[in-house]
Amino acid sequence: MNLPIVPELAAQLAALSPTQLAWLSGYAWAQSQQSAVLAAEVLPAAAATPVAARRVRIVSASQTGNARRVAEALHQQLAAAGVTAQLTVAADFKSKSLPEEDILLLITSTQGEGEPPEEALPLYKFLFGKKAPQLAQLQFAVLALGDSSYPKFCQAGKDFDQRLEALGAQRLLARTDCDLDYQAAADAWLAAAAAKVTELAAASAAAPVAAAAGTPAATGSTATYDKNRPFAASVNVGQKITARNAAKDVRHIEIDLSGSGIRYQPGDALGVYFRNQADLVAEILQHSGVDAAAEVTLADGSRTSIQAALSEHLDITQNTPALVRAYAGWSEDAALQALADDAAALADYLATTLPVGVLAAHPHSLTAQQLHDLFRPLAPRLYSIASAQAEVDEEVHLTVGVVAFEHHGRHYTGAASGFLAAAQEGDPIRVFVEPNPHFRLPENGDTPIIMIGAGTGVAPFRAFMQQREANGDAGHNWLVFGNQKFTDDFLYQSEWLQYRKSGLLTRADLAWSRQGREKVYVQHKLLAEAAEVWRWLQAGAHVYVCGDASRMARDVEAALLEIIAGQGGLSAEDAEDYLNDLREAHRYQRDVY
Repeated sequence: MNLPIVPELAAQLAALSPTQLAWLSGYAWAQSQQSAVLAAEVLPAAAATPVAARRVRIVSASQTGNARRVAEALHQQLAAAGVTAQLTVAADFKSKSLPEEDILLLITSTQGEGEPPEEALPLYKFLFGKKAPQLAQLQFAVLALGDSSYPKFCQAGKDFDQRLEALGAQRLLARTDCDLDYQAAADAWLAAAAAKVTELAAASAAAPVAAAAGTPAATGSTATYDKNRPFAASVNVGQKITARNAAKDVRHIEIDLSGSGIRYQPGDALGVYFRNQADLVAEILQHSGVDAAAEVTLADGSRTSIQAALSEHLDITQNTPALVRAYAGWSEDAALQALADDAAALADYLATTLPVGVLAAHPHSLTAQQLHDLFRPLAPRLYSIASAQAEVDEEVHLTVGVVAFEHHGRHYTGAASGFLAAAQEGDPIRVFVEPNPHFRLPENGDTPIIMIGAGTGVAPFRAFMQQREANGDAGHNWLVFGNQKFTDDFLYQSEWLQYRKSGLLTRADLAWSRQGREKVYVQHKLLAEAAEVWRWLQAGAHVYVCGDASRMARDVEAALLEIIAGQGGLSAEDAEDYLNDLREAHRYQRDVY
């Protein structure tokens, strides 16, 4: 076969991986189309037939920032190809404008039990609501990010993809579902999407293509430090803030950021890299029969001992279907293999069994590399920041609930929370700020706010109050806080009492679920004050919810809908629309996990 390239280039191409080839194909196509368009410019004007340019919108629906970063990479690829595209975060996208869109490239993560990210809820509810429009004019593609350790892997992306097609939209390319190690699969999808959109844009363009413009998306932090380059900070304070005999162990952690130049805002999260517990590493090595000094190859190609890999580079506390299936195959354990082949049984097993529990129940000798390959790379944990820099300067504070449990007769703590609980003054800790631009105080300090949180969900509201006090804001502040017992679990009690005394905290409604004969939760407090909640909403209040996504946040939303319907005299459907309008106006914001 005669190739239209020199042999040296053909040899270099043969050495590329499939992912690199996919990216290169998209880039090459984009360059060829751009050259064709530029060549057409020198022809007489009469030779070109004007055709309306394609309108391209990239929407990122992110929970922790990954989808946003991938969307930004796609935007850059299209810009390099000369394709004008608008990049929009889902929180800023007006759902009702969807029928006016032309090409939609949606990059979305999944959270909780297969739900869309918080910022994408208005779009999700709009698409699945009774007023969803027909979208025959729309062409779309979806990239889904998720975590295969959850039963509903990438479910939000699947839902968006299927619903857009059901409403008549035309799929440009197949959806790709990405796991936590998403980069290679995402890169391949980006290359394919960029090539396809470039092809469509070139086919319709009659005028010279311009550099990408449009509505800029909210960008990440401009700080030097980020997820890929965390700051080497140190712990200043680690203090238990629940009572000695409380059922919950909650710690207040203060971290020194001196010299980093890191800036954050109330509402942001702090990413924490942790070291796995030595006892857990030792137990895993024992059950697998692996020598601690044996060398392994990490995901980045570097070499280290299996002990170091388990301690610092691998997530050894998160169980996954891939882990169980791989171990079942290597161990040839019939019972474990039968479990791995039953999707429903496997989902139940993963929810209650640690990786070390799998190894303990089915011990089998592995090679060091096999043991390494069972686990995914270590991922940082994100915590809502509990301080405002206007108050604490070069520090950042966290409110951490320590996870503790028993399994196969042994005691364990959560990977990150146990690490933070054990930290002593001066201990090193690697951190970075994860901006959360969709959980922000109102720009107008006179705006009233309602803060609803349970347990450690009070953390960002501590930051809110510090910031409003520093600003001298005049807006009313209402705290609705819940926990188990007043005597044991009133987190930051003295600070809230001082805010109440000074008048900064306008009112506080406290719900204690284990203090009386009946369990009282935050949603009960809201319903009991329905008329007042409605009055605050009518006065323009912003509502914030922080805490558990699966129960508390759902129950609070149900209570808000009941209040809106009852106090506003609205139908259930109109109450949903009212709350969705609050979301799109950034007056109803949630930080849930």
